[in-house]
Amino acid sequence: MLRFGVLLLAVPALIIIGFYFAELNDVQACLDTGGSWNYQQGVCDQQASHPFIPFLVRYPLLVNGGMLLSCVGLILCIVGLYRPKQ
Repeated sequence: MLRFGVLLLAVPALIIIGFYFAELNDVQACLDTGGSWNYQQGVCDQQASHPFIPFLVRYPLLVNGGMLLSCVGLILCIVGLYRPKQ
């Protein structure tokens, strides 16, 4: 149970971080060329300026679902640590 809990604790967080930094890399490349990142379409726009839309607003299922799985993993880790070994 402890190993499964650690897996559920770490993997969703790493997936969310991976998605976030992959998009952040694209945004930084766009801004370096003088463009504006269109967060709704996920493309660089050299013509118009676009407002910032937070990651949580754009991907609520990914963030909330990942954090829910991490919380379940934390509970499983706690149960696995306090359960007597057989």
